[in-house]
Amino acid sequence: MTTTPRTDASRPTQVPDAVAGYARHSAYSDPGPHAGLLRAVPPTIGDVSAAARNLIAHYRGEQAQLPEATRGDIDLRWLSDQLATDQARHGLPLNAPRALPERLQGCCRDHSLFSVGVLREHGVPARTRIGFADYFRAGFHHDHVVVEVFDGGRWVRFDPELEVGYAPGFRAEFDVTDIPTGLGTPFETAAQVWLAHRAGTLDADTYGVDPTLPLRGPVFVAEYVVFEAAHRHRDELLLWDIWGILSEGPPPGDVDGLAPFLDRIDRVAGLLVAADDEEARGVHGGPAAVELEELYRTETLLHPGTEIHTADPFHPEAPHRVTALR
Repeated sequence: MTTTPRTDASRPTQVPDAVAGYARHSAYSDPGPHAGLLRAVPPTIGDVSAAARNLIAHYRGEQAQLPEATRGDIDLRWLSDQLATDQARHGLPLNAPRALPERLQGCCRDHSLFSVGVLREHGVPARTRIGFADYFRAGFHHDHVVVEVFDGGRWVRFDPELEVGYAPGFRAEFDVTDIPTGLGTPFETAAQVWLAHRAGTLDADTYGVDPTLPLRGPVFVAEYVVFEAAHRHRDELLLWDIWGILSEGPPPGDVDGLAPFLDRIDRVAGLLVAADDEEARGVHGGPAAVELEELYRTETLLHPGTEIHTADPFHPEAPHRVTALR
């Protein structure tokens, strides 16, 4: 067992060895020379979330208020580069107000990566989770990234994009600092959605980027299972990065083209859900988690190598760029 501080910065809590790795920075969450900025943010869910919203504006949801000149921010995959860009513009502590048009352009992945970076800098285990949220639009589940922090002996799920008390009219209020888990809850993991789709118990076409876009449905959900596996193993890639199965798989809407990949997607999704079930029972680093980690490490179609491709969400028809990873 390893001792790390609680997220309310009070007394330390015992952390299982299988969880302790999440208290260390990944290449993505490493702040580089800007670690002091993260240490100045108190490691509470409220403070971390407020700082994330102050630093980052959503490139789609707030696009009308954001300048075209800073659209390139969305490809700042490393937190160290995000912090460097912010400091070049502001040179201020992270809790000093930034005008919306002057914030970094990003998305849920970036709010979550920043939050994870702050918590890890304080030695608190934290990780990003990939799935779908039903609280942005009635009748549709938008692709989304949230944070899990290990506190009180369990993984606590929260959404740093939302303020406490956020409650759209179509859903009863829920605690955004401790989001319930499982199918039918405000946030469902990609693996849960995939397995339910395979069981025929939900309509995968209601899961995706937007109901008006082709980026939804079974192919999209299958791709997000791969993203979920990557993020669980601290490869917090951009949501428009492409590698492995994402490179070889079918285009959106080509459900028949998924056939060669179904067994692998089923296995990964099953292990992701089983590992979550183990953790819910207080078993960290259990058999499913160990098998999933080995599969992720050895399956080249799951694990990104040193070079991937990156799409342009503003111009999805544009050729993909080659991206070198650290």
